[in-house]
Amino acid sequence: MTDEFDPILRTYRDQIDSLDQKIVPLLVEREKIIRQVAQIKKDNNIPAVLPARVNQVRENAVTIAIQHGGDESYTREIYRKIIDLSCAIEEEVKNSK
Repeated sequence: MTDEFDPILRTYRDQIDSLDQKIVPLLVEREKIIRQVAQIKKDNNIPAVLPARVNQVRENAVTIAIQHGGDESYTREIYRKIIDLSCAIEEEVKNSK
């Protein structure tokens, strides 16, 4: 995909694409682990959502981001969505037959 801004943005777009090649496989790996945890929770009658753990995961991510010069709000929002999707997967697995 090219557009009139491609010459100006190409280097940055290439960098983003390269990072996505690393990030997406890690997100897939995370999803697989979430599904395993969800099955364990289902088998052991553990609630799908554990608020203390949700807070811990989010705050750990924010701490790591800050240590690497990242923005707290940006990371908090990304992890809000990741956690919401993860909790939805856990609920789905827990409610499956």
